[in-house]
Amino acid sequence: MRVGLILSLLTIAFGFGLGAFFGAFEKDLKGYLEKRAGNVLATAYNNDTSKMRLVTKKSWNYFKRAHLHANGLGTTSLILIMLLSVLNASNSLKSITAGILGAGSLGYSWFWLLAGLNAPGLGSNHLAKESLKIIAIPTSGMCIVGLLTVIGISIFNLFSKRGSKDH
Repeated sequence: MRVGLILSLLTIAFGFGLGAFFGAFEKDLKGYLEKRAGNVLATAYNNDTSKMRLVTKKSWNYFKRAHLHANGLGTTSLILIMLLSVLNASNSLKSITAGILGAGSLGYSWFWLLAGLNAPGLGSNHLAKESLKIIAIPTSGMCIVGLLTVIGISIFNLFSKRGSKDH
């Protein structure tokens, strides 16, 4: 379960780090997004500056989503892993579930940051998300599978005589 715990803590640190970085460098980051979009204004945006502004604005929102997802999913996965540690289940099931939760949380948070970084250069937020669904789909699925596994183990522990330590 150690790997899952470490990944969850790294996810929380990633979220806090993004928040601090955004607070310190918001203007510079927004300028960077605008510059990336400006480099492809003619090709990706057909010289449509309003479309370029919309994409860069939404890209900044994706950065904020990365920050919020990291803090929320990291904390949630940490709590679920801590709950898992006191439940009656095989060590291998606990370890796999913890790893899935930690990796899913960190990966999905990175997905949003990468989508925000890529969208201005692609000229589309949709294209940025589509190009990264190889990260988004498995990592979000890992979060869901991990949660459902913890729910299942919890139900087993709460309502099964075999799962309960207090018969």
